[in-house]
Formats: sequence, structure tokens, C-alpha cells
Amino acid sequence: MTQAEDSIAPRLRITEIFHSLQGEARDVGRPTVFVRLTGCPLRCVWCDTTYSFHGGEWRDIDAILDEVKSHGARHVCVTGGEPLSQKRCIDLLRHLCDAGYDVSLETSGAIDVSNVDARVSRVVDVKAPGSGEAERNLWSNLDVLTARDQIKFVLADRADYDWSRDVIAQRDLSSRCDILFSPVYGKLQPRDLAEWILADRLPVRMQIQLHKVLWGEKPGT
Repeated sequence: MTQAEDSIAPRLRITEIFHSLQGEARDVGRPTVFVRLTGCPLRCVWCDTTYSFHGGEWRDIDAILDEVKSHGARHVCVTGGEPLSQKRCIDLLRHLCDAGYDVSLETSGAIDVSNVDARVSRVVDVKAPGSGEAERNLWSNLDVLTARDQIKFVLADRADYDWSRDVIAQRDLSSRCDILFSPVYGKLQPRDLAEWILADRLPVRMQIQLHKVLWGEKPGT
């Protein structure tokens, strides 16, 4: 916890809160309130939310809950950046669950997820080599996931695909929870990824970022 966090707890630094359609993962297409926390210790080369690395504003949890409520959706996605880089994220997730929301957490997989409220669906990235951050994978995170959770691989090329296919087999991930394969937007052609998955009969779900198809790459979507 930073000194700033400790001195104004229980606040979190927020980049944006907005209402949109969930563009990825199991709840794709579902109206969702996104709470994007500021800060991330990783620097994936294809990151599409670099604007969340710095800045933002401090908001207390009650104010965050009030704004979430104003949008009228039942699903809330806490994302970043890397939301777990702020220690108070754990408290926010618990409060959202207590308020009756269906809650998901999008996390890089580089920070321990074992303390996340069991009511939350944890969407854990496994960083492939093309991200430039594969060495940051905290492999022990995969051991605590349940059928409620999801594992996501973002793939930049065929080498990423082959690496991810091997990880799934070596760690028997298909028996643990849903596995998502996503092409890096504008770099890997979705059709190519689809054909590789079908050829190998992989037990994964392919996803395309719906929000980018609808609105392109811009904040608040």
C-alpha cells in the first residue's frame, strides 16, 4: 500500500467509471458498469489502456458505489490497468458483492488473486511471450481458480498460440475453468486464430473485443 493510499483510506484512485456492453469474456454483450482503477506494474507491448497507468482521481468506496448504482446495471467489471495493484481493490470487490452485483475482475495474473472474494469471477490473464511480460506470470494463481473463474490468453502471433496451447496441455487447464483466446486487435487476424483453434480442436472459447468492433479504440467503451 502506498503512503497516499494509507493516508486517505478507504479510497482508490479511479481512471474512469462508465456504462457499456461487456466486450470480452463469458459475459460478452452484457450491459456492464466498468470501474477502471489507475496503475499497473506491467508494460505489455500491445496494451490498449496505457492512459490508465497514471493520473485518475481518488474516490472513496461509497462514492464509487453511488456512481455504479446510477447506471442501473447488475453486472460490474473491475478492471485497469491492474486493479489489484491497489490494495483497497479487495475491499471494493467485497462491497460490490455485498450490494448484490454480479462482479468480475480483470487482472493481469501477476498479482496474487487468492484473497479475492469468492463471489467474484476472476478473469486471469496468462501473459504470452508476445506481450513482453511472460516472465511476470504468477503461476500459483492458476491453482486457486474454480469453475466460476476464467483464464485469458491474448495472442499476437502463431508463436503465442503455440506457447499457449502447450501451457493448457502441460497444466491441464481445460479441466479447471473456461479458457479464452483473444487476438491482439489489429495484429493477429481473427480468422487465422479461429482456424488454428479448429485444426487443433482446442477446448477454448475464442473472443473478439466487441467494444472495439462497435466503437473502435477509445476510452469509456
